[in-house]
Amino acid sequence: MGDLEILHGKDPSLKIEDPAGEHHKGIQELINSALAAKEFAHCPYSKFKVGAALLAEDGRVFTGCNVENACYNLGVCAERNAISKAVAEGYRSFKAIAIASDLTDKFCSPCGGCRQFMREFGESLEVYMSKPDGSYKKMDLSDLLPVSFGPEYLTIKKASINS
Repeated sequence: MGDLEILHGKDPSLKIEDPAGEHHKGIQELINSALAAKEFAHCPYSKFKVGAALLAEDGRVFTGCNVENACYNLGVCAERNAISKAVAEGYRSFKAIAIASDLTDKFCSPCGGCRQFMREFGESLEVYMSKPDGSYKKMDLSDLLPVSFGPEYLTIKKASINS
């Protein structure tokens, strides 16, 4: 996972991002927002609640939760919900996203579809995967989705096809 991975929690051997604790405090608030959003999840089928909190460049936070549907493939993940809310309000530049679930033994990682959805807005997004106790694991999106396809590929010169 490289040197971009940061873990934080009750274990004193885990690394903390900044010794002064200011950045950690802001991340903890972001995680708390994701934990709160998780409680609004509509997941009658999987019973797997997920919340997300997206931090825009200007400091505004957008939250989302998973919303399932009886037609299973029409459900929306928490991460995509938060990003869509932000985009609907004119935002396109983001610093970080926190993801929360009820898992206690593992950090909840974004699904492949959400990783690609996040990638639409850049490769440098910080992803904080958390547990209900507030502990978290930090990874950069570029580590979660290496060698990714993004919007810049659509502007690269392509080979012409001769009929």
